[in-house]
Amino acid sequence: MSHSHTSGVDRRTALRRMAGAAASALWVSEIVALAESEAATAHLLAATPQGGTWTPSVLSVEQFETVSQLVELIIPATETPGAKDALVDRYVDGVLESAPPNMRGEFTAGLDWIDARSRTLFDAPFREATPAQQTELLTRLSASPSSEEATGVEFFEAIKGMTITGYYTTEIGLRQELGVPGTLMLPSYPGCQHPEHQ
Repeated sequence: MSHSHTSGVDRRTALRRMAGAAASALWVSEIVALAESEAATAHLLAATPQGGTWTPSVLSVEQFETVSQLVELIIPATETPGAKDALVDRYVDGVLESAPPNMRGEFTAGLDWIDARSRTLFDAPFREATPAQQTELLTRLSASPSSEEATGVEFFEAIKGMTITGYYTTEIGLRQELGVPGTLMLPSYPGCQHPEHQ
């Protein structure tokens, strides 16, 4: 009798955990879809304003530094420029500016997690860890299955998706990396030019 009761509790607990994981993982696909739909706006926000310096709108200086290192680890510079050269770190901040509060919260919680995990493993926040240590943590997160917590795994999936979208919707990603003709890439995002719509 007690065994049946215990099994029931275990089953209910497992179902709650699975439901919570599914709901939590949903934000990953939602923020990557937002990154795709807001690509033009986010890239414009990434541009340096005339007569001034660029500063993140959503992320703190420390968070932005972590994002900068993450995007460059995901798409590093080789014979072609990497994600940081393509301003993908700024693009991520631009996407977050357009994101609803719950998505921003999940993303920044992931940043907090990756710093805390880096401190546990390497006695330093992620941005201050060595390149080898940073790569080790990302390797742990990308393992299938990963032994790391869902918060970290989901965050890494989200920033990977955002980085890939951000990079391959820039001139660097399209023309230099993929060799797509310039005629298929818009240098700006003009409105309708038909006289009757002016």
